[in-house]
Amino acid sequence: MTVSPSARSARADLAALAQDGAPWPRPWRYAIGTLDESRVRQAAVLVLFGVLDDVLAARGTSGQDTTDDAPASPVPADLDVLLLARASTLSHHPGQVSFPGGRLDDSDTDLVDAALREAVEETGLDRDGVEVLGSLSPLPLPVSNHLVTPVLGWWARPTPVAVVDSAESAHVFRVPVADLTDPANRRTAVVRRGRDTHKSPSFLVSAEGREHLVWGFTGAILDALLDRLDWAEPWDAARTVEVPV
Repeated sequence: MTVSPSARSARADLAALAQDGAPWPRPWRYAIGTLDESRVRQAAVLVLFGVLDDVLAARGTSGQDTTDDAPASPVPADLDVLLLARASTLSHHPGQVSFPGGRLDDSDTDLVDAALREAVEETGLDRDGVEVLGSLSPLPLPVSNHLVTPVLGWWARPTPVAVVDSAESAHVFRVPVADLTDPANRRTAVVRRGRDTHKSPSFLVSAEGREHLVWGFTGAILDALLDRLDWAEPWDAARTVEVPV
């Protein structure tokens, strides 16, 4: 598969971000609750970008002609990110879209190894084709009492991916980044628990005939990364979507 010059430029942007550690906005206001420091557990997710298939973004990009008056995205049409929808039967985050990843095991050499191992177990990818660009600053996930380290990767040699264990995942898919940055696909997710209301950035995505809402921890990471990379576009945060919990 041929990688466009613009996609190679995106890889350079990601590598530069990994080198500076990508400090997140402080405080990280999307954490609901607080970590129990005495019992906190380490985890990692693989944030894997690359040209994952031959399907381009649905919208026009700066390297594509457009047929309407909508502005083109500055993000390459062939740039994707790998995501999965968790099984609805899981005790934590059921049905949510997430990055591949999970808890640090005793058998893992470090958090990068944990992220790659989990990605293999969840998607079936060949880890030898993943170029690890670096680890970003860890973020709190109080609902499961994890401190999560995002591992930024570039899929140098993509391989087929699919659900490996239906008890863990319901759908493994790639999303064009240009479709994530499309203001038409941006929403503020609203979660109501009793008297409490929580809001966070989210994305409407379509993959292989299925519709997903990317919200919560994963949506917040994507939102922050797009901002730091200068890939984000202005969008209407007043457009909301209610998330049933």
